[in-house]
Amino acid sequence: MNKHRIMIIDDHPLMRAGLRGLIEAESDMEVCCEASTAQEAMVGLREQTPDMAIVDISLSDSNGLELLKRIRSRNDDIKTIVVSMYEATMFAERALRAGAMGYVNKEEAVDVVVDAIRTVLAGSIYVDAETNKRLLWNMSGRSPSRDSDPIGQLSDRELEVFALLGKGQSTRDIANGLKLSVKTIESYRENIKTKIGVKTASELMRHAVQWVLENG
Repeated sequence: MNKHRIMIIDDHPLMRAGLRGLIEAESDMEVCCEASTAQEAMVGLREQTPDMAIVDISLSDSNGLELLKRIRSRNDDIKTIVVSMYEATMFAERALRAGAMGYVNKEEAVDVVVDAIRTVLAGSIYVDAETNKRLLWNMSGRSPSRDSDPIGQLSDRELEVFALLGKGQSTRDIANGLKLSVKTIESYRENIKTKIGVKTASELMRHAVQWVLENG
């Protein structure tokens, strides 16, 4: 019997080990490779061509949303599912837009994670009931306002910059990591400040660090 080949992309070794154990306990699944960074992931995807990639939103060298887009553009046949600590209310919709077919919180029970993986391998979308309800509201054009959550107003790239700031990276570090100019990152910083309602760099950093502590 041919097994489903699955790649795990997560920058936490313990999380990768846990997912590997969960997957390889299933008779029809196997882990073909692992990656801790987006760069390693792209190499592994090219060399192994898995059936599925399990992606974390937060990676040391990139944002999982950007990686999802790169995977979709390189090989649309590879199914992707996000398993993350970030709340689904903010990130599930972003992940689906980026190309993921499922979103699961890391705190879910083992059987829920396995069910999500099987659902996506079968070609269907997997999200929890609350996220499904939210998506249906959005489709109806009568989605509840997200004005009370300014972070939700950030674009995917702005959110990536915001998260990297919260992890202690400087503007130059972020520019080098994302292969963008310092001027471009400074522009993103200004946009973020406007959207979240802060005026100074220190306020921005304080908000970013607090957000990462609560969500990262």
